[in-house]
Amino acid sequence: MKKILAICAVLAMTLFAGKAMAADVTGSWTTTMQTQDGNSTQITFNFKQDGATLTGTVAGPMGDPMEITNGKVDGDKFTFDVSFNNLTIHHNCTVDGDTIKMSTKTDSGDFPAMELTLTRAKADAPAAPAAPAPPPPPAPQML
Repeated sequence: MKKILAICAVLAMTLFAGKAMAADVTGSWTTTMQTQDGNSTQITFNFKQDGATLTGTVAGPMGDPMEITNGKVDGDKFTFDVSFNNLTIHHNCTVDGDTIKMSTKTDSGDFPAMELTLTRAKADAPAAPAAPAPPPPPAPQML
């Protein structure tokens, strides 16, 4: 009976340890956002995670990428801020594999809160190897 309890305890610790480990969000993530005029635009988030610290940039279709500040990772949840034009947008995120659920908010009533879903950008597939060069034609024979 003690052996069974010990095995169960080890299994439980293994499962909980796996859950407590932070997901690595390093990489490029994209989402499409509806603009106020009814159009849509793609936004790219480039995250760099170092333990519990998150840095990176956010880039839209116009302008230079904006730096992420106050980035913190805690398990599968992380937060960060992006500031521009005297406005700070707070981001609360939960990662699940290759998907991030993100909610945004500001202290300004001019910029409404949003719910976004980000998808991890797939790395470009490696280029196919070049086909081998055909053998040279046979040399002409003299008769």
